[in-house]
Amino acid sequence: MNAPYDGDRGQGAGGAASPGGPPVPPDPDRDGPVPPDPYLQQAYEDDPYRAWDLAAQDPVGEALYDRAAHPPPPPGTYQEPGALYQQPPASPYAPDPRIWAQPPPPEPAGPSRHLPYGDRPETTQFVGVDDLVTQAADERPEPDAFAHLFRDQEGAGKPPGGPEPAPAPVPAKGGGKVSGLLKSSAVMAAGTLVSRLTGFVRSLVITAALGAAMLGDSFTIAYTLPTMIYILTVGGGLNSVFVPQLVRAMKDDEDGGEAFANRLLTLVMVALGLIVAAAVLIAPVLIKLMSSTIADDVAANSVAVTFARYCLPTIFFMGVHVVMGQILNARGKFGAMMWTPVLNNIVMIITFGLFIWVYGTSAESRMGVDTIPPEGIRLLGIGTLLGLAVQSLAMIPYLRETGFRFRPRFDWKGHGLGKTVKLAKWTVLFVLANQAGVLVVTQLATSAGKLSGKDGTGFLAYSNAQLIWGMPQAIITVSVMAALLPRISRAAHDNDPGAVRDDISQGLRNSAVAIVPVAFTFLALGLPMCTLLYASSGAEAARSMGFILMAFALGLIPYSVQYVVLRGFYAYEDTRTPFYNTVIVAAVNAAVSALCYVVLPARWAVVGMAFSYGLAYAVGVGVAWRRLRTRLGGDLDGALIVRTYARLCMAALPAALIGGAVGFGVLELVGTGALGSLAALVCGGALLLGIFFVAAKKMRIEEVNGLVGMVRGRLGR
Repeated sequence: MNAPYDGDRGQGAGGAASPGGPPVPPDPDRDGPVPPDPYLQQAYEDDPYRAWDLAAQDPVGEALYDRAAHPPPPPGTYQEPGALYQQPPASPYAPDPRIWAQPPPPEPAGPSRHLPYGDRPETTQFVGVDDLVTQAADERPEPDAFAHLFRDQEGAGKPPGGPEPAPAPVPAKGGGKVSGLLKSSAVMAAGTLVSRLTGFVRSLVITAALGAAMLGDSFTIAYTLPTMIYILTVGGGLNSVFVPQLVRAMKDDEDGGEAFANRLLTLVMVALGLIVAAAVLIAPVLIKLMSSTIADDVAANSVAVTFARYCLPTIFFMGVHVVMGQILNARGKFGAMMWTPVLNNIVMIITFGLFIWVYGTSAESRMGVDTIPPEGIRLLGIGTLLGLAVQSLAMIPYLRETGFRFRPRFDWKGHGLGKTVKLAKWTVLFVLANQAGVLVVTQLATSAGKLSGKDGTGFLAYSNAQLIWGMPQAIITVSVMAALLPRISRAAHDNDPGAVRDDISQGLRNSAVAIVPVAFTFLALGLPMCTLLYASSGAEAARSMGFILMAFALGLIPYSVQYVVLRGFYAYEDTRTPFYNTVIVAAVNAAVSALCYVVLPARWAVVGMAFSYGLAYAVGVGVAWRRLRTRLGGDLDGALIVRTYARLCMAALPAALIGGAVGFGVLELVGTGALGSLAALVCGGALLLGIFFVAAKKMRIEEVNGLVGMVRGRLGR
C-alpha cells in the first residue's frame, strides 16, 4: 500500500494511532516496526480549534447585542449554563397540535438575561412561526405613549409562591389586554377628576355659606387642623413609606403581605385613637398655634374651637382611609382611593346646602362669627365628621373584593414594623418642616386679611386659590405617579437605577404635557376664572382671589416636578433626603412670605405669599434634582427633560399672552359679572389652547403629539 495514502487515512507507525490522530487498527500483513511516516507527523498537533470554547459568545452576536435594552441580571442571580450537547428537559406543557412551531414556555419570574426589566415574564407573549407568517401583512397599531404607566396594575398584588403560571394565551384580535389597561387608567383618571371637581364644588358652597371674611377663615382653620395633625403624626409616613414596604412584604412573605398589612392597620388605628383624644382636649391651644389673630378675637375663637372639636375626630377616618387605599394600590387596585373621596364631598355639599337653604348665603344673611347660631355650627360640624366617616367605610367592600380580610393583630414586635417606623421617622420630620411653613403662612394670611379690612384677602381666599391651582397636580401628576410608584419601588429593590431613571423621566415628561399649559392658563385667565366661580362671595372678594391665583400660576411647574423627583428617593426607602429638601423649601417659603407681609400693603400681602410658594419649590427642585442624579449614578435624563419643558413653555408663552389679552378685553367690554367672566374665560381659553397645540405640533414635541394621537384614536373608535 502506498504510505502517503495510508498516512492520509490517519495510520501511523506499526498501525498505531498517530499523536493527535484517530485510532487505526494494526495491519496484520506487516512484520516488525514501521518507520514513522513523514507526511503524517504532527498532522493533528496544531489544531486551531482545540482551545476554542464552544460556550463562548459569538463575536458577531456580541457586537450586535444591545446591552442597554437587555441589562445583565443583578449579582448573585445569574445561573451558569448547563452542560453542552445534552438532551433538553421535557417541556411540562402539552403541545398544541394546531401549531407546528411551538413557542417556548414563559420564563420564570424575576430579572433574566433574556427579558429586560419591566417585561413581566409570566405575561410575555412568545410568538411562533405560524403567527409570524399569518400576521406578517397585518397593520400594526400606533404605539400608545401613555399605556406603559399602567403596566403594573394587572396582577401586581398576586402573592409569590403560587402555582407555576400557565402559558400566556394568544390574545384576541381586538387587543383585550391593551383595552383592559386603558379601561383601568380611564377609571382611575375619572375618579380623580370627579373627586377634585366635587371638592371644588364643596369649596364653592362653603364660601357661599360662610363668606370670605372672619367666619370663613375660622371654619377653614378648624377644617384644616385635622389634616395638618394627621400628616404631622401618622400620615407622612403612611403616604410614602407604606407602599414600598407593602410591596416588599407582598413579594417576600408567604401570605402575600396580608399579615403585615393587618398589623400596620391595627397599629395605625390605635395610634390615631389616642391622637384624636388628645387633640380634642387641647383644641383651644391648637387654634392659638394656627392663628393668633382668630384666637385673640373672643367670638371668632369660640366658633373656631367648636368647629375644631367636631372636625378633629376625622383624623381617625383619614388614617384608616389612607391605609386601606395603600393596601389596594399595592394590590394593583387604584380606583377605590380615587372614587371614595367623592362621597365625602357629596355629604359636605349637602350639609352646606342645607345651611344655605335654612339661613341663606353669606351675601344675603351677612352672618359673622358673632351672629352664627349654635344650631348652624352643630349642623356643619356633624356633616363634616359624617363625610369622612362615609369615605372610610366605603373602602371595605373594595378590600373584600381583593380577598383582604381585616383581623386585628397586636403582635407588632419582630415583624418588620420597626423598619417602617424607622423610615417614617424622617418622613414625619419632612412633613413637620413642611407644615411649619404652612403654619407661618396661616398666621400671616389671617393677620393680613384682618388688617386690610377687605373680603378675599385672608386665609380662606389663599386656600380657595390654592385649591384651584392644585387640581391639575392632583389629577395628572398624582395619578401618573400612583401607577408608577410600585413599578419604581420594584426597580429600586432590584437595584436597577436605569429603570428608575427611565420611569421618572417618563413621568415628568408625560405630566408636563398638561401641567405647563395649565400653569400658563392660570396666569392668563385667573381673574375671570375666580370672578365666575366665586361670584356669590362678592365681586371684591372674587377679584382678590383671581389675583392670588395668578400669583400661584407658574409655581405649578416646579411643584409638580418636585413631587415626581421625591418619589425616586421614596422608592429607595430614603426618607432623610426629602426631609432636608423640604426644610429648604419651607424655610424659603416662610422667609419670602414674611418679607411680603412686611413690605407689601396688607391688600397685596397674600398675593405675594402665593408667589413665594412657587419660588420656594423652584429652589427645592434644584436641590432635589442634583441629589437624585447623584443617587442614580450621575444620569437623570436631564437633557431630554429640560428640552421637553423648555419647548412646552415656548409654545405656551405666546398662547398665554394672546389668550390673556383677549380675556381681559372681554372683561372690559362686558363687565366682571357672571356673563362677562364666562365669555372671557371661553374666548381666551379656547384661543390659548388652540395656539398652544398648533405651536407644539409645529415644534414637533413628541409627548404632545403622542397625547393627541392617543385621543384621536380613542375618539375614532
